[in-house]
Amino acid sequence: MSLRLALRLASPPGARGALSILIFHRVRPQPDPLFPEEPDVARFDTLLGWIGDWFTVLPLAEALERLGRRSLPARAAAITFDDGYADNLLCALPVLQRHRMHATFFIASGFLDGGRMWNDTVIEAVRNTRLERLDSGLDGLPPLPLGSIAERRAALDRLIAAVKHLAPAARADAVARLVERCNAPLPDDLMLGSTQVRALHTAGMGIGAHTVSHPILARSTPDAARREIADGRAQLEALIGERVALFAYPNGKAASDYRPEHVDMVRELGFDAALSTNWGVNDADADPYQLARFTPWDRTRWRFGLRMLSNLCKRRPEVV
Repeated sequence: MSLRLALRLASPPGARGALSILIFHRVRPQPDPLFPEEPDVARFDTLLGWIGDWFTVLPLAEALERLGRRSLPARAAAITFDDGYADNLLCALPVLQRHRMHATFFIASGFLDGGRMWNDTVIEAVRNTRLERLDSGLDGLPPLPLGSIAERRAALDRLIAAVKHLAPAARADAVARLVERCNAPLPDDLMLGSTQVRALHTAGMGIGAHTVSHPILARSTPDAARREIADGRAQLEALIGERVALFAYPNGKAASDYRPEHVDMVRELGFDAALSTNWGVNDADADPYQLARFTPWDRTRWRFGLRMLSNLCKRRPEVV
């Protein structure tokens, strides 16, 4: 049996159809030695070629509307990006256009025009420091060697895991201490500018909300979480002059990153749907405010395709 036929059997047209939503963050101009798993332009071009061979790629808003009407085509898929990196416009968009595909970009509005996400601050501080060993000052972490690319990546994995789920103020303080200890130059052009957001919109791409400052909602107060969700959307709507109907939870894992009260907030604020990062696919009975997303990490065509098929067979994602 061909993979295309197997995907069609797992995701037929109509009432029994399912929607695979792929998630990306960055598309780099060249491979990054620190993060070789992140696609560069050539790799992204290859991936879109595979996806186009196997799936019918729809704009996310259209796909969700058809999912609700139980009228999806066979092997339906949509493409999304999270956070709002400048390379989404500079590198990803030309590849999407070459393949005549649509993507929806979920943008954390507070980092536009020269901002930088906390994890990128940590990454770039460690990437650019001249230190051979870093005493982070974080509880439970020993001094971390930085003598090689592999050691710097291992250090980053430990640092990010140690900081990610701290309360926002504590996280900001920890990152500031790391930056001070690394004493390294930091870039100010990683994220989209306002003009670039409008350019994505003008190019026909979808724009979705992703809070203001990308907090872990489960670690935020209810008032702060609601402000983050509402204000992020309002800022994007002011930029593009259109309603922003879709939301993606920062980090996006059920229970650890968002909770039932945040699902309720998104619904009450009038969004049409919200996306998690829980693995799986979405059928007509899926919770529209906890939609699943997944992207295989495999380097070869058939392993990538088989993992997409395996995810498609999983169907129901974890929800809160």
